[in-house]
Amino acid sequence: MASASNKISGVVTRFAPSPTGYLHIGGARTALFNWLFARHHGGQYLLRIEDTDRARSTKEAIDAIIDGLDWLGISGDGDPYFQSQFEKRHAEVAHQLIERGAAYRCYLTPEELTARREKAQAERRPFRIDSEWRDRTDWPDGEPYVVRIAAPRQGEAAIDDLVQGTVTVANAEIDDFVLLRSDGTPTYMLAVVVDDHDMGVTHIIRGDDHLNNAFRQLAIIRAMGWTEPTYAHIPLIHGQDGAKLSKRHGALGVEAYRDELGILPEALFNYLLRLGWGHGDDEIIGREQAIEWFDIDHVGKSPSRFDLKKLENLNGHYLREADNGRLATLVSPKFGLSYEELPLLIRAMPELKARAHNLNELAESAEFLFAQRPLALDDKAAALLSDEARTHLALAHAALAAVPKWEHDSLDAAVREVAESNALKLGKLAQPLRAALTGKTTSPGIFDVLVLLGKDESLARIADQMLEPNA
Repeated sequence: MASASNKISGVVTRFAPSPTGYLHIGGARTALFNWLFARHHGGQYLLRIEDTDRARSTKEAIDAIIDGLDWLGISGDGDPYFQSQFEKRHAEVAHQLIERGAAYRCYLTPEELTARREKAQAERRPFRIDSEWRDRTDWPDGEPYVVRIAAPRQGEAAIDDLVQGTVTVANAEIDDFVLLRSDGTPTYMLAVVVDDHDMGVTHIIRGDDHLNNAFRQLAIIRAMGWTEPTYAHIPLIHGQDGAKLSKRHGALGVEAYRDELGILPEALFNYLLRLGWGHGDDEIIGREQAIEWFDIDHVGKSPSRFDLKKLENLNGHYLREADNGRLATLVSPKFGLSYEELPLLIRAMPELKARAHNLNELAESAEFLFAQRPLALDDKAAALLSDEARTHLALAHAALAAVPKWEHDSLDAAVREVAESNALKLGKLAQPLRAALTGKTTSPGIFDVLVLLGKDESLARIADQMLEPNA
């Protein structure tokens, strides 16, 4: 457990999604790790929307990302930072790099670049930009150009990554990548570096698929003489089969876990926390405990494996812990309940949530409470109601109608008396009762069902399905 003495002062982290789609599960975990690291150290956690790809960035995607972060409780501190609003600043830095001799105007045409790339492929060698414009300043007037970094060609660059350890790359491996396109707009590589510097980001926590980008970005940072951030490149999430996570593994948008799969935010928070990070054998970790315990030291170097079944089991735990009124409010839209009907759902929650793994199962288990008579029986329930079973229902109906106080123990005693008097096992009577009362073969305990439905409704549902003795 970290103590106050080893807290890092002045920590600023950021989550920087591109709004070209939903907030996927890997992005949500990256956001969570950044949020936790900042909270643990008493620092700031910022949200930057990297919307410079105007053709693919959409308002719907931006709204979905912000909504998903809000739902998980990991919104950024302050308003989101929109990258597209700072293109002039990005271009300004590119021209500063030219003035420093660390970047240059490149007038190579797309056709020339294509020809050189094809020649490298034909010769089976890696394609590296080797522009004759790198050391020239006799720039032609009015001709289109891009601005390229003049990447160092000698020596090597090293990053002391908090997860990956020390990683070293020869500078010769870094090509003269583009900073500004011919239309004057910045590339991702330039915009990210400028934004991180201007936002005061001290720690960059992101997926290890960005590790190679870090060396390109360092070339800009060092050329500008800026303070280098601390990097932590976390392994990606894989499916159970070890392959890169995809939709077939359950890689859905955060909103799908909420709206389609019925997952609670605290369950997804806890599950994402444990994907690649651990604290001993602890599995159930709440928000405040996570803030206290979280550190980068315990992020593993190997990819974690996403397991939807494990998430649902964890969600079941949080359902059982959740406030009954909150759960009723979450489930009630599925039934279009009036305000007057909500108390019944709240009363039923202790029994309903004991067996559910998600809000969909919770809603399904509550359907019997609001079903209209005569109940539609599912196939399994209908199969239980043989003529013999319907005759037994009539016996139970008579006994239940005579119960003076409609409460669990009295109902239990009455039904058991019927079973014993007719040499029936309790299940032989309870199962047809369940079918008649709920239309299904699974439900909360049968006596709890009777109490929840009340005397009049219970007796009416039984009467709908019973045969008179000797009929």
